[in-house]
Formats: sequence, structure tokens, C-alpha cells
Amino acid sequence: MNGHPAALPPDRLLTPCDPASFWFETTAELADTDIIIGQPRALEAIQLGLKVAQKGFNVFVLGPPGSGKLTAARELAERIAATQPPPSDWCYVNNFANPAQPKALRLPAGWGRHLAHDMEVVVEDLVSALPAAFEGEEYRSRAEKIEQQAREREAEAVNRLRAEALRSRIALIETPTGFAFAPMQRDQDEIISPDQFQNLSDQERQAIETTVADLQQQLQKILRQFPAWRKEARGKLKALNREIAEFTVSHQFADLKARYASLPGVIEYLNLAQADIIEHTESFLPKAEGVISLFEGPQKAPAQRYRINLVVDHSELTAAPVVQEDLPTHGNLIGRIEHQAHMGALVTDFTMIRPGALHKANGGYLLLDARKLLSQPFAWETLKRALHAGEIRIEALERSLSLISTTSLEPEPIPLDLKVILFGERMLYFLLDIYDPEFPEFFKIAADFEEVLPRDADSIELYARMVATLARREKLRPLHREAVARIVEHASRRTGDSEKLSAHLRSLADLMREADFYAGSDGRNLITAADVEHAINRRIYRSDRLRNRVQEAIRRGLIFVDTEGAVAGQINGLSVFQLNDFAFGQPSRITATTRPGSGRILDIEKETELGGALHSKGVLILGNFLASRYSGAQGFSVAASLVFEQSYGGVDGDSASLAELCAVLSSIAEVPIRQNLAITGSVDQHGRVQPIGGVNEKIEGFFDVCAARGLTGDHGVIIPAANVVHLMLRRDVVQAAAEGKFHVYAVSQVDEALELLTGIPVGRRDETGVFPEGSLNRKVEERLKDFAAVLRSLQKSGEETGGEKH
Repeated sequence: MNGHPAALPPDRLLTPCDPASFWFETTAELADTDIIIGQPRALEAIQLGLKVAQKGFNVFVLGPPGSGKLTAARELAERIAATQPPPSDWCYVNNFANPAQPKALRLPAGWGRHLAHDMEVVVEDLVSALPAAFEGEEYRSRAEKIEQQAREREAEAVNRLRAEALRSRIALIETPTGFAFAPMQRDQDEIISPDQFQNLSDQERQAIETTVADLQQQLQKILRQFPAWRKEARGKLKALNREIAEFTVSHQFADLKARYASLPGVIEYLNLAQADIIEHTESFLPKAEGVISLFEGPQKAPAQRYRINLVVDHSELTAAPVVQEDLPTHGNLIGRIEHQAHMGALVTDFTMIRPGALHKANGGYLLLDARKLLSQPFAWETLKRALHAGEIRIEALERSLSLISTTSLEPEPIPLDLKVILFGERMLYFLLDIYDPEFPEFFKIAADFEEVLPRDADSIELYARMVATLARREKLRPLHREAVARIVEHASRRTGDSEKLSAHLRSLADLMREADFYAGSDGRNLITAADVEHAINRRIYRSDRLRNRVQEAIRRGLIFVDTEGAVAGQINGLSVFQLNDFAFGQPSRITATTRPGSGRILDIEKETELGGALHSKGVLILGNFLASRYSGAQGFSVAASLVFEQSYGGVDGDSASLAELCAVLSSIAEVPIRQNLAITGSVDQHGRVQPIGGVNEKIEGFFDVCAARGLTGDHGVIIPAANVVHLMLRRDVVQAAAEGKFHVYAVSQVDEALELLTGIPVGRRDETGVFPEGSLNRKVEERLKDFAAVLRSLQKSGEETGGEKH
């Protein structure tokens, strides 16, 4: 090696956004654009799913929360819906033949409200028209005539019998309990008294009794005809009632049928309603006051039976509906049947049917949060059942699960034709795809949202227009171009990549709202870069309590982190902590001890069950690197142990494997490591340094510790060379680097890191396979030879001792 790498220049530590690159002064000069930018793949997928008419081409929009996937899906759905006419209205009406199975009625958009109103008007008119018709002079005269004819018919029959009886000197007498026959005196119109009757001769009495018996038979025959005659009279009266009702009702329904003549389904219902009203005319007539039975249902107005239950009303729509259901329960999806308490019982009818989200979105688009949908009992199965059947069947959840068997309504199903858009995290999508075999059948389109955008001139200009559009939509103040530049830098910092921009709309909008608040508090009409910077700093301040506690513990010496001197087998590793939306770095003291052994590296974190699988993998990789480089003919005769000192929680990831390898080599060679440097990076089996995450936070974490103790110009951090493109450091770190007080080194091989940490050339083998004298590798190899010799001596001593015992 010809010297260690030089520190990165300050312009490599931060890629700023130059406000001068913008042609505008404020965002008020920028035209609006789509809020969602840089998502061509996802937007194309959503459009395909919404436009394909075949079943199953519903869309699952996947991406992290706040990425704008819901906004994009809704906007695209609304654009496509705007080109489509509003779908049909749906009503539930009484099934007069079977009230437990209400009928569904389909009407063109906006006609449902008119039908409900028209039917209500007709019934209200009949409430007054029918009683008026039955109280009219014509009806009264005709009804009285029927009754008079019936009475005269009965009287005529009785009178004929009375005349016949008189001819036999028998009188027909009406009594409170009926009719009776009594003999009369021969020459007088007086009835014979009982004493006079007894004084008659036996022959006369016998003749009278025979005559009375014959008359009695004739009377019984006449009386037996009375019910039939009265029934006939009632029939005539009923026919009259029907005639009057038909005339009155038909007159009221004539205009209604003409108005809806183009709708056969409505005409069929109107005919049935008209016939039912005629059949139940008495319900429209005044009733005598009386006691209501406890076993009767709740008293309802006549209009209730003929009411139109408009469950889906599209009279206000000019396009297909786009509906978002925020609480997708079973009932909120497919609707429900409400009940009314009456005398301790629950009763219902077709007027208590309520629509669900599927009804409202039918013929359009329904947006659902996948996590909320899956968290509601049986809501996912309900949605799939409706999509599979192509119909909306309203049924109580407890009934569909056979938990109850009481009789309830069974409304006629409504045909279903809509597109469902689910949105949720990627994990939910893949879990559903793996564990639900029906999922691909119903959601054939996946729209995967990017989390980052490329950072180039075109993207930055488009990003600025998006910021301007978002500011106007949120009714925020315009932003100065320097504020836009600072937002671009922050968006790049959020991605942890100087060549990318964050596509997380929620965090961008929140930052702009807070900056707008600070601008307003200071009485400015523009959002400036200072406002954006203040918003960023205050957001960090609200979240960095734990970081301050850690930094305080390091300053007070409660957590041991050396930033001066050099120590063999000890190195400053770097780790990062993520707390919700806030991440911070912390230096950690990693120590290694070595001794003669069988080549095993003991991972204390793993042995104590504090280390994760990735960390253990990193330790195994560095062990194989050591064995490959130094084993030689004598074998790899070393035992090492590694530990994160003062670590009381879990440790995972392989970003410390480079630091651990350097600590092990330092311990073997007994060469001290500079403590004014910290290091991060993973290493492969060939010693190549690989990139890691959280590089900005890790650098700043060590910088803060060193700055608190006083920067000497020797402090710095070693990072993988592949991570240089990710650097978006704080300006105070960049300023310290520019002043030579802090350094960032980038390495691509472990040997480069070792030379920086030890100040000793690592050395390479010459043609004879020997490392140079004084090199770090030579020291390591010589120490390993000493370990091997110790092991051989111990093995030989053990064999001799064993031989004597035997």
C-alpha cells in the first residue's frame, strides 16, 4: 500500500441544491402539476386496472404510509370516473306477495328520488281522496240502495210467510230473540191466550199445531237463506267499494304510470302497488276508536306500506362515483337491516334497509385501506364473496355465521359492478398473496409506489412545481426559491442518498405546513429558507430526547467512548437508532481479545442471545477472511472473542463487521488503534468493504461526541467508499471538515482502513509469499505462528502425560 486514503473534500460530504439554478423567485410563479411525480410504473398499473372491464382486475396499491398512493389512486379514479355517466339509482320496495323478501328496483340516475317523491304524493292524495270518495253522495246512495234492497228482500220473504200464516189464522210475531207463531181467534185479530188455546178441542189444537209446524219449517227455510242473501249484498257492496276504489286509485296512478312508462320494472311495481291499495282500501279509511291489542305490531300510516326506500341516490352526481370507506366493517360494506323496538320485541320492514359502501360505489370505484379491512371481523371474506358472486346480498353477520335463526328480511340482491382499490403496505400485499389463494383472483393488478425519485435537473424542477402545487392546495404561503432548495436538500437527506429525492408526500406536506406557521408567526408573506430550516430543527428537537440522553452519558463518562489515544483490540464502531421518523447515530466501543486456539471467533452478543442473525453472519464472514489470509501451513491457531461493550439491548446487522475485523487484527498483532477515529462498514470474505445504511447519522453521531469534547483536527470517521454517494451531512459537519477539524475517509478494502487506524503499512506478500518486515500483516502472521507453537507444545505435553498414565 502506498499510504492511506486522503480525507474526502467538503464538497463530497454534501450535495447542495443551488437556488440560482431555479428560474423563478417564488413558487407563486410556477404552474400547477400533479401532486404525484416520479411514479410512472405505479400510475400505469392503476390506470390499467381501472380501465380493464373484465372481472378480477381490481387494484392493490402498495407502498409505505404517506407516500401519496391514496391521493394518486383517488385522483386517477376521479379522472376516469369523470368520463363515465352516473350509474343507476336503486330502491327497495315492498314485496306485497312476501313482505319478508323486499324487491330491488333499478332506475336511471336521479329517477329514484323522483319516484320516491311521486309515490309519496300519490299515497298522500289517496289518504284524502279515498275517504272523500266513500263519503260522496253517489257512493252513499248506491250503498244505501244495496242495503235497502237486501232489507226489502228479507222483509218480502217474511211478509209472504206472514200472509200465508194469516190465511190459516196464525200470526207471525217478531220477538227480541227472533220470530214466533201464535194462533188467532176465528172472528177477531187477537191472539188466543194460553187458557183459550187449552179450551179448544183436541182436533182444533192438533190442526193448529200441524199448521204452526209447517209454517215453522218454512220460516227456517227462509232464515237459512238470509246469510246467503246478506253475503250477496256484502259482495255487491264490496264490488261497489272496489269500483269506487279502482276509479279513485286508477285516476291517481294514471299520470304516474305515464311518467315512468319507459321503465318496465317501475310499471310492474306500480301495478302491484295499485292492486294492493285497492285490496286494502280500508287502511285508508277512518277507523273507529278502540283498544289496540298488545299482540299487534306498531301502528303504521298507510304510506309506510307503499313507501320507496331509496338506498342509492345519484341525483347529485354527474359522473361515476368514487367512494372511500374509512371503516370497512361487514355492515358498512354490504349494508344492514335496522330494527325498531316495540313492546320488548325488535321489528323491521323494507324501509329500514340501509346501504353500504358497495351500494354507494356500485358502477364506480371503491377505495379501501387494506389494514383496516383485514382488522374488521369477516370484512375481507364479505368483500370477496360479493366480488365473486357479482351481487350485493344484505345479510346480518350473525345470520351468515349461523349464530341466530330468527326470521328476518331477505332483500333481493343487487347486481354488483365496480372496481375496488385496496391500498396498504407491501408486507400486507405479499402476505395476502402467499396465504390467501383467492387473492390473485380478485386483485390482478399491483401498483407499487416508489419511495425515492432520481435527483437530476428535470426531477428537481418538477419537484419545485409539486411543492408549489401542494402549497396552493394547502392554502400555504408561496415559498422563496431558497426555501425550495432547502426542501430539496432535506428530501435528499431523508432518502440517505445524495442522488435521490424522497417521494414521501406526507412528510413534505407536514414540513411545509410547519414552515408556513413559522413564517406567519414572524409576519412574513413568503416561506423562506430560514423558516424551513427552523421547522427541520424543531422537528428534530421534539424527537431527540433519547439522543441527548446518550450524548450526555458519553460526556459524563457513564458510557465509555475514547476519542483520544490508541488502544490495541479496541475500536469505535458506529450504530444507528431509528425512533419513528427520527434516526440518530451513536459510537459504540467494540473490543476483541485473542489467544491460542482452534480458529473459532466467539461472538459474545450471540452467546448471550443479544445478537441477531445478520450480526452473526458478519462475524462468521470475518472469521473466514482471517483464516483465508493467515492460515498458511501452520493452520489458523487463534481463538478470539468480540463484544459491544455496554450494550444492553439487541445488536443486529453486519455494519460492524469491518470494525470487528480491525479490532481482532489489532489484538492479534498487539498494534494499537487510533481512538480519534470511528469506523463503519461491512466486509466480505475477500476483504472488500461493502456499503451500509444510516451513514449520515453515524458520522454525525461521532462528530457530536468529538465536538462536545473539542475537535483537535485528528478526529474523523471511516466509511465504505460505496457510501460516498449517500453523504448529505449537516452543514456544521461539512464546515468542520472544510476547516480541517474533522475528516471523513472512504475505503474500499480492509487494508486501507487498517492503515488509517494503525498508521502502519499493511503489506503484501512478495514473490516468496512473505510479508514485508514491520508490516501489520507480518506482525499478525508472526503472532499466529507463536500461537501455533504454543498449541503444539501444549498438545505434546498432553500426549506425554497421557502416555505415562496409561
